[in-house]
Amino acid sequence: MNARTSDMSIGRRQFLKVSLTTSGALMLVPALVRDALAADAPPPAGPANPLGVYVRIEPDNRVVIGARSPEIGQGVKTSLPMILAEELDIAWAQVTVEQLPLGVVFKAGSPPAWKWGSQGAGGSTNIPGAWEDLRQVGAQGRWLMRAAAAKRWNADLKNVNTDAGFVMHRDGRRASYGELIAEASALQLPAEPLPLKTPADYRIVGRPQRVVDAEEIVTGRARYGLDVREPNALVAVIARCPYFDGDIERFDDSAARRVPGVRAVVVVPGPKPGEPITANLATGIAVVADDTWSALKGREALQVTWKQGPHAAESSASLDAQCEKLLAGEGRVVRNDGDFDAARTAAKHVIDARYRVPFVSHSPLEPQNAFVHVEKDRARVVAPLQMPGGAARAVVAVTGLPRESVHVEMTRVGGGFGRRLTSDYVAEAALVSKLTGQPIRLVWTREDDLQHDFFRPFGHHHLMAALDERGRVTGWTQRLASTSKHYRRPDVKPETLWEPELYPDDFPARLVPNLKMEWHDVQSGIARGSWRAPAHTANAFVIQSFLDEVAHATKRDPLALRLEMLGEDREFDYAQHGGPKFSTGRLRNVLQKVADEIGWGRKLPRRRGLGLAAHFTFGGYAAHAMEVEVTRDGDLRFHRVVCAVDVGQPVNPLGIEAQMEGGTIDGLSTALNLETTIEGGRVLQRNFGDFPLLRMAEAPARIEVHIIPSTISPVGCGEMGIPTAAPALTNAIFAACGVRLRNLPIREQLREAVRKA
Repeated sequence: MNARTSDMSIGRRQFLKVSLTTSGALMLVPALVRDALAADAPPPAGPANPLGVYVRIEPDNRVVIGARSPEIGQGVKTSLPMILAEELDIAWAQVTVEQLPLGVVFKAGSPPAWKWGSQGAGGSTNIPGAWEDLRQVGAQGRWLMRAAAAKRWNADLKNVNTDAGFVMHRDGRRASYGELIAEASALQLPAEPLPLKTPADYRIVGRPQRVVDAEEIVTGRARYGLDVREPNALVAVIARCPYFDGDIERFDDSAARRVPGVRAVVVVPGPKPGEPITANLATGIAVVADDTWSALKGREALQVTWKQGPHAAESSASLDAQCEKLLAGEGRVVRNDGDFDAARTAAKHVIDARYRVPFVSHSPLEPQNAFVHVEKDRARVVAPLQMPGGAARAVVAVTGLPRESVHVEMTRVGGGFGRRLTSDYVAEAALVSKLTGQPIRLVWTREDDLQHDFFRPFGHHHLMAALDERGRVTGWTQRLASTSKHYRRPDVKPETLWEPELYPDDFPARLVPNLKMEWHDVQSGIARGSWRAPAHTANAFVIQSFLDEVAHATKRDPLALRLEMLGEDREFDYAQHGGPKFSTGRLRNVLQKVADEIGWGRKLPRRRGLGLAAHFTFGGYAAHAMEVEVTRDGDLRFHRVVCAVDVGQPVNPLGIEAQMEGGTIDGLSTALNLETTIEGGRVLQRNFGDFPLLRMAEAPARIEVHIIPSTISPVGCGEMGIPTAAPALTNAIFAACGVRLRNLPIREQLREAVRKA
């Protein structure tokens, strides 16, 4: 969750209050919402009755549950209501889910607080963040129904229980929740938390459920950001400076203004060179028109000369050279166990390798867009978001409006992957609306999206392993020169820039007696940010590939080496996101599972190979095993792809399977094909022709997903499927044809290496 909103919370003991709606339904809402409505709060910026619903039980026994977090394809619009519905003890068929707007309560003298709980999508935090709170909400609702029935029947509460939306007495009396609304609305909830179900009693959690809006998606009725049509809204597109920290040298908009339908042309100022990016990403010129086509034609007609700025000499080649120079010297040591240099000196074998991970764009299917209407005393935002609170802050930053006057609504999101953690596109729409005085629907094109992003960081990794005469790893070092994703973020101290790039408690920390991790700061003008499973995507590829190299160099079985290093089942402290503990046993289990399923060690036809990898990501454990074939031309064929995941108690197994399948495809697509390259201080890629996502014919025909049963508190899995896909693939390629690929992306390298062989 964003650090700026981490202090917003609701005390569980006063989480819900109860009331009746005008239609006779029972409304269960957080106490903070009721307190805010009772106070003299300013009128909301959104449409009438923007409160939405948290839980509403209708007289006909239908139940409406509010989805508080953004739905970006990770399935939380289904899984979070499932958690609540389980403890409320209703049938899933009774449930309708509605998307809630951003809910923040502002009270004088107090920090802002969430209305219905934390709202955001990032870091696989939704499931673990909601597990306790939403179960308690459901338990409170269930208690109300039991207590209402006990009061009606003049019965002891212990003789009253519930089942699938009905309350039942031991003597056979029965009433639906809907029948008990009047009595329930007059009750006061207990002050203390209520007891919760045991996993053995679950009827919804752990059972596969299809996404609640599947029909709307396949019939085209689902509302994405690009579907938003508000009355009197004008369309804006922006010509942005293509150079990092560049500016406008001069421009002529006379031809653009003559395009039929164009209403205005305005300059959108960007951050000054070197300043933190707190709003929009780049300086640009917005063309505002009646419709998208007119706005695009107007943008084409602009005559603009751009000023290159301070990074005109930056290129992918110059960044490679910078990494080489930095790794020749000493960097910041971020972990130093034992004495690696001594272990290297005493070693029987020393294995040494370098890897390269490029910049990558997020490239969500739905490009950035936002509707924003800025008025004198308020603003309204309707957009595809990962952090609705960040969108509100972006509007505040460019308008000066008070935070409580900004109303934010969330649509379904056509892909996020970390791109929409930042709300630069919302800031742009707010600026254009403020400058024109009109409601604005901002639209980005694919070219805009690929060239203006917060890209996945770039880096070179240098790894060394020291092994004794028995083949045991006694020393390990990872030295990384990279562009920190924290660069140009506000409130980030230089000494913390390494933190999102290396995770000191990651494998093999504490499993190798002499371990050293070191980071070097690569200077670049390109904006960087979180990309699905942030640094784990790079570090898992590097570490799991290098383990394979160590195994083959010492004639060890790659699976046996990993299992030996993990050792017996233990838990270690884990200070980074996903902690507080890391279990060697749980990682071992997923690794052994994929090995068993793929038939590890079996003899394969010529030019086929098996590869595997396992990694701990944001509290979850995942592994991949792959069987691939490398043809004589260097092309790749997938024969089997198997993955296993342990995310604790599965909430929605069908959702977990979808996330692992999608993450696997994303990981393979990126590893095979994708790189954002720089020349002359700008991005070269413009569309999917030069940023080729994996085609259906190239993808595995089937991805087998195995979910490890568990009753441990669950974690999210939106990012678990990515990190181990790439190293399992490259390890399988090596097993198939003997080509070791250390630099991403790999497709053309593989073809060239095979042709030369």
